[in-house]
Amino acid sequence: MPDVQNMSSAPQLAEQGAAARLADWMRTRSWAIAMTVAIVITVGGLVILETARQRITAEYETALEARDVTVQLSTLASQLSRLSAEQNHFLLTKDEVSAHAFCSTAARIRQSTQQLDRFYRSGGADSAELASFTQILALIEARIGAGAAALQHAAPHPLDLGACGNASDVNPADASLIDSTLTLLRDNEERRAQHALAASRADQRISTLCAAGLSALNIVLFILLFRNLGIQIDRQARVQRQLITQQEGLDQLVAERTRQLEALGWHLQAVSENEKTQLARELHDELGAILTASKMDVAWANRKLKDSAPEISEKLTRALANLDQGIALKRRIIEDMRPTVLANFGLVTALRTLGDEAAQRNNWTLELHLPADDIQLDEQTEIALFRVAQESLTNAAKYARASKVSIALQVGDGQVALHIADNGVGIQPADLKRTHTHGLLGMRQRVAARGGHFEIRRGVPNGTDIDVAMPSVSTATPSVDLPPATPSRTPV
Repeated sequence: MPDVQNMSSAPQLAEQGAAARLADWMRTRSWAIAMTVAIVITVGGLVILETARQRITAEYETALEARDVTVQLSTLASQLSRLSAEQNHFLLTKDEVSAHAFCSTAARIRQSTQQLDRFYRSGGADSAELASFTQILALIEARIGAGAAALQHAAPHPLDLGACGNASDVNPADASLIDSTLTLLRDNEERRAQHALAASRADQRISTLCAAGLSALNIVLFILLFRNLGIQIDRQARVQRQLITQQEGLDQLVAERTRQLEALGWHLQAVSENEKTQLARELHDELGAILTASKMDVAWANRKLKDSAPEISEKLTRALANLDQGIALKRRIIEDMRPTVLANFGLVTALRTLGDEAAQRNNWTLELHLPADDIQLDEQTEIALFRVAQESLTNAAKYARASKVSIALQVGDGQVALHIADNGVGIQPADLKRTHTHGLLGMRQRVAARGGHFEIRRGVPNGTDIDVAMPSVSTATPSVDLPPATPSRTPV
């Protein structure tokens, strides 16, 4: 039984899934469907309206044509009446003017019949109307011919009736027959005109209803379209707000992580400085004592064996020289780890000593712009500035191929500024973007951890300029710029 239930529920689940997918597709594509339907309906409505317009135009033309034919038939009837009146007037008065007027009227009648004949033979009327009009033409010609013959017979002398055509003695047609036929044709044209006008009015009503329905439907579709667009805009706005909220949260998280990393970096640097200080102290105390004691013992042995064992004395002299080199190396290592000049004499003296030693080692021309008196800063700021200067001079010695270096230090407005420049090849823009330059990153981290600003750029026209600005948290002696030191080159 469970298997049967599962088999029966599987198609239902499939149908529900298909319906859900269809509903989702309709919801996401509703604006496109509405726009397509609106376009199709608009185009169809325009086609219907254009067709109705053409039909109305044709029906109006038919009505106008029927009215024109009706007028022409009425004119023909009046001309026939005038023809009979002029004939009767001549028979009574024998006035030749009436005879000539009879011929003029006959000529106008023939012109009218020619126009009507073109209409009836062009397909504007049915076969019965054409047959009736053909019969009228024959009757009218007989009527004109008989009238002309009657005028000639009644005239006291022969008349010039060439304008009337050929006179004929055929019995004239009954005027009532001609009038009744013309009336019948006139009534037919009146009915045709009325029918065409009624059809055109019906088409106008249909066109009006179609245009109104098309406009209403388009209004509804556009309302739905704009509503859907409004819903989508609201949805996008909500998503945008969510993204902004998430971005703000990520920014806060990044800022918090950055602060933590800066604090960690500063802590690691502080730990490193403390370890360097402790190691330097142990090297100074322990290793210094060992090397000093060893030097004293070797010197005593050298004095004792100088005369009795010259060979051994020579070896001891060499050992003394090696001990002196070891003591100097120990001092240099201690100075690199924890400058005693910085600890004992302050930042200004330490920078001056650092610059002098670097200039001697690298044969540089040194320019110093340092305060006349030492300044009092907190220990961590002094260490950071000294390490930046130390790293900058090391990089200048390794990569810059410089011949001139300047160091400047200024204090004022609660801020201490350090400027170091050389005239070497200059740092390249690509070097500023590299992330594995640990020396630059270390300097930036030291300065940023203390709330300072670090900038390195290519000099003009060459060389490298380094600017450091850090807050001064303790009082300091006002900064005084010294004039540029006299360039001096001291060989290594």
